[in-house]
Amino acid sequence: MTEKRQLNEMLDRPVVDERILNFMRHGQGDFPAAIYDLEMNAHQRRVPIIPHETAVYLDFLLGLIQPKEILEVGMAIGFSASLMVYGHEERHVDTIDRYDLMINEAKENFARLGVEDRVTILEGDAVDILPQLDKTYDFIFMDSAKAKYYDFFPYCIDRLRVGGVLMIDDIFQGGTVFDDLETIPKRVRKIHKKLNLLLDEISGHPDLKTSILPLGDGVLMVQKQTNKSFHYMLEKL
Repeated sequence: MTEKRQLNEMLDRPVVDERILNFMRHGQGDFPAAIYDLEMNAHQRRVPIIPHETAVYLDFLLGLIQPKEILEVGMAIGFSASLMVYGHEERHVDTIDRYDLMINEAKENFARLGVEDRVTILEGDAVDILPQLDKTYDFIFMDSAKAKYYDFFPYCIDRLRVGGVLMIDDIFQGGTVFDDLETIPKRVRKIHKKLNLLLDEISGHPDLKTSILPLGDGVLMVQKQTNKSFHYMLEKL
């Protein structure tokens, strides 16, 4: 059965001034040609990859923290994974996705970019795969089903080394995450509830260092400070 790609409507609802957004998306320079072509092709087809300003920040951040082992939750067509390892033979990404359409295209992209030996695709639902992982990662990038971020968080923290960084994309929902629940369309109320639960639970937590950035539809940065378990969060559901 052919799967439909889910387009991210929030790409058209920027959370910063339009002039600033235009500069961040068009004034920061381009990636190497192979990555640039993949990025532009995805945007032209409205495939839900991270916007340019988030990609620039991700590339800059990884240059600072120099991760060797990376986990990605939500691969799509492989743009972010390719960006994280392209030109960096010392890095390896394990990336999770369950959609055959996305997986097949990502495999083609990895092969074309020559990074297939630095990317391992974990095919299946993250809800099943995350609890079974036994590796420790230096960096984790989560860009998947927003209603599952809260559920995935304890498992991601488990797999992150102390001092490692978890980057969670698309947390603002075009700013509506801060609106009253009654004003939210019923079809996205679960996302609204779960994102607020996540923000309430981890913001200011003594075992985490957090920061929120107005890039794209919002980015939540989390640094693991101790080996504390967060599985108690799942008991609150």
